[in-house]
Amino acid sequence: MTDATRGAAGPRQTLSAAEARLKKRHRAERLFKAQGLAAIIVAMIFLVVLVGRIVTQGYSTLETHTLSVPVYLNPERIDTSDLSGVNYDYIVAEAVMAKLGVQDDDFGTISTKVQDLISRDFGFQILNKLKADPALIGQTITLKGPLKADADLYFKGELKRSTDEGDRKLDNQQLDWLDKLKNDGAITSGFNVGFFTHSDSTEPEQAGVLGAVVGSAMMLLITALISVPVGVMAAVYLEEFAPKNRWTDIIEVNINNLAAVPSIVYGLLGLALFINWLNVPRGSPLVGGLVLALMALPTVIIATRSALKAVPPSIREAALGVGASKTQTVFHHVLPLAMPGVMTGAILSLAHALGETAPLLMIGMVSFVPGVPEGFTSAATVLPVQVFIWENASERAFHERTAAAIMVLLVFMIVMNALAVILRRRFERRW
Repeated sequence: MTDATRGAAGPRQTLSAAEARLKKRHRAERLFKAQGLAAIIVAMIFLVVLVGRIVTQGYSTLETHTLSVPVYLNPERIDTSDLSGVNYDYIVAEAVMAKLGVQDDDFGTISTKVQDLISRDFGFQILNKLKADPALIGQTITLKGPLKADADLYFKGELKRSTDEGDRKLDNQQLDWLDKLKNDGAITSGFNVGFFTHSDSTEPEQAGVLGAVVGSAMMLLITALISVPVGVMAAVYLEEFAPKNRWTDIIEVNINNLAAVPSIVYGLLGLALFINWLNVPRGSPLVGGLVLALMALPTVIIATRSALKAVPPSIREAALGVGASKTQTVFHHVLPLAMPGVMTGAILSLAHALGETAPLLMIGMVSFVPGVPEGFTSAATVLPVQVFIWENASERAFHERTAAAIMVLLVFMIVMNALAVILRRRFERRW
């Protein structure tokens, strides 16, 4: 009786133990899913905070306040023999003082305070107009231009009247003048087109990203023309033609290691190789493109080899079976089928190169460049370096432009990554 009871209890105990183990596995699976979901939520929170912080700080750059004022070109103050030596800023200040109904004192205090509200762009406008038509001297012309950065920040709410007067750059009298001009309709707000059509400037209100965008495009073109063809051909040779021996193994290991080398090392290499030895112009899109091409090559090679490996062996066997040579098989069949992966890897490597800053600082692209580069050997700046320069500037208005430049850079990165996804899905083949 006892033995029978034990025999009957055995299977029930075994079943109970199996159910307990099953519940434990299910509990572990639910815990793993919860951890994965939590990780995604945390990552999304950090992403939202990061992007939100950038947008919150930079969106105000897209709005600017402009002043419209009639200016009398007094012949007594303009020397026709030396138009570039005239103090046009004071002429504009006189026009603004007349609009405000105030007079300058013997020490020029009032005119100086007025000049702190208006951009020097007004003076350049007058100079360019007089160079084009000197007959304007003695006439009254209407000029429209940006306010000084601090005055613009006042209307954006970033410079507050409630702040102690000694802790802000504009005093109460200057703020009163700004309010009067605003109420009179002389100051209006609108979209800041100049941020996209101007290059860098020492005046925040005149600074833009055009030069950096053009410099980035020129540098990226050099990078693509070198890294993509060389990287693809190297990958094709290593994967399809190179003999499998110790030397190719060493090459493959070194390519993988080069993909993990810190980017600043490539900057040091570019400084020694391209600038000190080959005398390529320092701080130019050409040397920047060469350095980033070296950095992008390992990524292009690795991505291309992975795409080639993904092509089924039956494609190669079928091509060889109908009489195609090895070269024809690779370039007529294998490589075209691997092209979606190749393009994806190339675009992602170029997007990574676009955001690099450290190697470009090493080759002199940190200098102030006020215009658009005229050629591939001219001095230029790029978006990541422009962000670096503006963030280190002392003027408060440059900080909002830093965030706006990051937004422009992120747009470029998103477009390039979206293009990689679209191309891959458009041409991808499932085996």
